[in-house]
Amino acid sequence: MENIKYNQESGEILQLVTFIIENEEFGIDILKVEEIIRLISITKIPNAPDFVEGVVNLRGRVIPVIDLRTRLGHPKREHDNNTRVIVVNVNEMTLGFIVDSVREVIRIPKSITEPPPSITAGVDSEYITAVGKLENRLLILLDLEKVLDMKEKEELSEIEN
Repeated sequence: MENIKYNQESGEILQLVTFIIENEEFGIDILKVEEIIRLISITKIPNAPDFVEGVVNLRGRVIPVIDLRTRLGHPKREHDNNTRVIVVNVNEMTLGFIVDSVREVIRIPKSITEPPPSITAGVDSEYITAVGKLENRLLILLDLEKVLDMKEKEELSEIEN
């Protein structure tokens, strides 16, 4: 993990959980993250969309789990020791997002972000709120509320209940 120093005299600070999918680094607002867990046993759901891995029982709560790799258009891959599930709260729903690995929690000034280009790393730009320009890397900020459309959210809320 690198130590990032920015002049923080003015402007809003974003606190983000960063994670890796394929060779890209993404960030999400830490306030949406409930917890980060290792991959646990996932129960498959018949007729679920291909990006829905299934559901997990997390301390008595049934939580739908989404493979963020496939949702963002990357090919599936075998899970390994670095694979994590980021449990988030989106639109009053608790969901798990499978990611290749979690990198770190960082704080960056909003001023170093800019709107995403129309084509960003093969990820639909509608899912992206901004791109952060760090010292030696780019960070793609995801809008988790847009990763699922309304129909998908309704289907997942039926699973959750």
